[in-house]
Amino acid sequence: MNSCIDPALARLRDGARRLALALAFPVVLAGCASTVAVDPPVTPGTVTTPSAVPSTNQAVTGRGGPPVRLSSDVPLSDLAVAPMDALTVTTLAAPADLWERIRRGLAMNNLDDELVRQHEQWYLSRPDYIQRMTERPSRYLFHIVEEIEVRGMSMELALLPFIESAFNPQAVSSARAAGMWQFMPATGASFDLKQNAFRDDRRDVLASTRAALDYLEQLHGRFGDWHLALAAYNWGQGNVNRAITRNQRAGLPTGYADLTMPAETRHYVPKLQAVKNIVANPARYAATLPDIGNHPFFDLVTVERDMDVALIARLAEVEENDFRALNPSLKQPLVMAAGTPNVLLPWDNAVIFQRNLKLHNGPLASWTAWVVPTTMTVAQAAKQVGVSEAELRKANAIPPRMQLRAGSSLIVPRNGKLDRDVPAHVADNGMLSLQPEVTTRRVVVKARKGETVSRLASRYGLSAASVADWNRLSAGSTLKTGQRVTLHLPQRAKATTSARSTKAVKPRATSSKSASSKKPTIKKSSTAKAPSKKTARK
Repeated sequence: MNSCIDPALARLRDGARRLALALAFPVVLAGCASTVAVDPPVTPGTVTTPSAVPSTNQAVTGRGGPPVRLSSDVPLSDLAVAPMDALTVTTLAAPADLWERIRRGLAMNNLDDELVRQHEQWYLSRPDYIQRMTERPSRYLFHIVEEIEVRGMSMELALLPFIESAFNPQAVSSARAAGMWQFMPATGASFDLKQNAFRDDRRDVLASTRAALDYLEQLHGRFGDWHLALAAYNWGQGNVNRAITRNQRAGLPTGYADLTMPAETRHYVPKLQAVKNIVANPARYAATLPDIGNHPFFDLVTVERDMDVALIARLAEVEENDFRALNPSLKQPLVMAAGTPNVLLPWDNAVIFQRNLKLHNGPLASWTAWVVPTTMTVAQAAKQVGVSEAELRKANAIPPRMQLRAGSSLIVPRNGKLDRDVPAHVADNGMLSLQPEVTTRRVVVKARKGETVSRLASRYGLSAASVADWNRLSAGSTLKTGQRVTLHLPQRAKATTSARSTKAVKPRATSSKSASSKKPTIKKSSTAKAPSKKTARK
């Protein structure tokens, strides 16, 4: 019998000894080789000799029990190496590059069908395209991978911008989706991506990534499947939900491959699978991926005052194009601290910028924002802010033959009157609202019997104030029968206007008899004017 249990069993009767042995045997196998043993009980009145303990003379604490001491007569068992049956062992070494880090996080179920192979061949037949496509994300990919890891999401999502935009933050689709993650205007707004005259957060690296992962998490929570969530990201969750409902009613499966969907959505996940396969095993596909280090590319810098984009780039010692590549949401030559308080700079250049900013003594901004007080032409606005019309059009991308509506926000050069930083409500909500310039032509008409300025203006779809101003009258004036009134009518109503003015002038050049003979014609013409008046009011 093992020496660990012999003393205890000796004190028990035969039956009890057999029962104790049966109960203790499994425990003995697991624990008898341990270096921990309990001293035998002490008889009252006897003097005990302390057991042998480690040189530190400290008690050994067993998990969940009181401290115990090692007995002097308990031999220590030999150490042995336990066999490991695990199929894989997770390495503790840091990934060599960002591609390896992505490979470790791939977790979606694989697709393996003809569409996947078709897209694999498409990519592999275009090595130059793969090279450009995989070099472009070097600025953004580390941040995306970090955000996906924090959320515990599948790393395939880091490859999704390859499918959406080839990692081009300035990409705009024919349906007006924009940015790396290709947000539509309404969807972007629902995820708090600002879109105004000064910036479009659908292109912002940080904001659009946050919104895209929020949206994908929401879709995965709704459909419980990543392939269906991706289909909904491309096609819309309402469409995917209706396709699932149709299959359920028909007793059909409701997986991604089972749904009836547009060709673009049918190819969407296979495209992603093809890119995933190439990234997971580039050697198999004879593909070469550019080196992307597993470290941040950019740093976040806070801007406390409005600053010119050109000045930020100069102080950071980077090219302006490189600055805009990291801050693609900016539309204007000005960074507004109230609207975009943080900008991205290459990691080392962020430190350079902070140092040079402390040494800078000149002005920080040469531009500001101005809100148009009333509807006016670009020439009129340029005169008010003290710049040429061409400069104002160029700075705000105003097309020809368009005028500014009241409330529009323009970027304008700073001067003595306009030199303050842009307030938050303008920086966040500034909009450029345009309308076609209306060309007019001058005509002279005659007033009818008992007609007032207001009635005549209404007859031609004009405002009484405008007609009164053109003729130096008051808006409530009563006109004499046949009184000549000057009007400026829109050019688009040229045919109708020409007919009206001709009818009004012709009777004046004829005899009374001739005029009398043409009265029915004039009456008919008057009746025909009604539709054009309605059009003018619209």
